[in-house]
Amino acid sequence: MIRLDNITKIYQTSNGPVEALKDISLDVKEGEIFGIIGYSGAGKSTLIRLINLLEQPTSGSIKVHNQDLSQLTGKKLRKERQKIGMIFQHFNLLWSRTVAENIEFPLEIAGVPKKVRKERVKELITLVGLDGRGKSYPSQLSGGQKQRVGIARALANNPKVLLCDEATSALDPKTTNSILKLLVEINRNLGLTIVLITHEMHVIQSICHRVGVLDNGHIVEEGRVKDVFNHPKEDITKEFVKQVNESDEWASLIEEIISTHRSGKVVKLTFNGDIAEQPIVNDIYRDTSLTINIVWGKISHTQEGALGTLVLHIDSDQEQNIEKAIDFVESKGVLVEVIEHDAAIS
Repeated sequence: MIRLDNITKIYQTSNGPVEALKDISLDVKEGEIFGIIGYSGAGKSTLIRLINLLEQPTSGSIKVHNQDLSQLTGKKLRKERQKIGMIFQHFNLLWSRTVAENIEFPLEIAGVPKKVRKERVKELITLVGLDGRGKSYPSQLSGGQKQRVGIARALANNPKVLLCDEATSALDPKTTNSILKLLVEINRNLGLTIVLITHEMHVIQSICHRVGVLDNGHIVEEGRVKDVFNHPKEDITKEFVKQVNESDEWASLIEEIISTHRSGKVVKLTFNGDIAEQPIVNDIYRDTSLTINIVWGKISHTQEGALGTLVLHIDSDQEQNIEKAIDFVESKGVLVEVIEHDAAIS
């Protein structure tokens, strides 16, 4: 669907050339939601703006539906861009136009007849949940409503691809979740391929099928969201995963357990899918009769089902009993990590 081959982007500045992206190759499958995560300055915005040629690559090729956009100019490029919608962090609405007029604007540019434009705008207003707000101006809308206008406008020309440039970064958590839910509905109901960039792992976890981690102009890790969460390889990926899997509360509770118990082990269990719904702790106790303290736990949801993290203190003065418990849990398909050894077991 979307393929980037050996993309490099160099900006010429007064202090010399700056290499924003370095030999990036990436495939996005048709109909998936692909997330690109990275810290500020990693090159995220440059990368997403290359997909619709708002930025020209210094080298490499960009193909969307097997069409090499990097070889197009003028009218041909503008025609292909109509197949790629884009929404922005700060909405980029026309403040002198109403909601309906903002949504209609790209259809005007495309030369769509007025009657057809009006019908399409009505459809889109309903699609994004803004019925009754067609005559409102952006200044009369909340942040979430403004972004819904931005989404409707991006969908006006029936694009095949939707690019989201930090689309929820300016929104509060509740509004963010409502916008993410809308994007998932659009993906499922319209079969739209979505590429989004963000610095928030919560966004990736909530709606993406796959993710690429961008650091200093390189894609350093890529894979299915649940695989990246369960087995992060790079240090930067581990930092992002901690945003949603761990917390200051989590760390302080572990420290307290370690300082007050001289036996046993603290273990982190990571599980997904149907396993997240199973009574793991009950099964451990039933099979081992060990003392088990639940230190911290969280179950969240991804596009591929539930994803859970559970931190336990397994207490025993017999090493082999703890190892038996760990083996039992691993036999259930749960990833087990020993976080800290307590005092040596005599």
